[in-house]
Amino acid sequence: MDRKDILEDLKEILQLIKPSLDLSTVNEDTQLISDIGLDSLTIMLLSLAIENKFKIKFEGALKFNTVGDVIDYITQAKA
Repeated sequence: MDRKDILEDLKEILQLIKPSLDLSTVNEDTQLISDIGLDSLTIMLLSLAIENKFKIKFEGALKFNTVGDVIDYITQAKA
């Protein structure tokens, strides 16, 4: 699974969490809080959906700023 595939899967998850989100604007540089408008609850939902989709487990506090940060974590967790 490459970064592009992971990005597309993340877009699907984000669409479920934030149905009003324009997915055409989402890329690796997209800020989770300032661009997408995620808050603590939606970040929790995002993390749970990512764990289920990618069969990984987050450890410790999540400190993701961008979609690319999330892709980096998933890529490393799946390696």
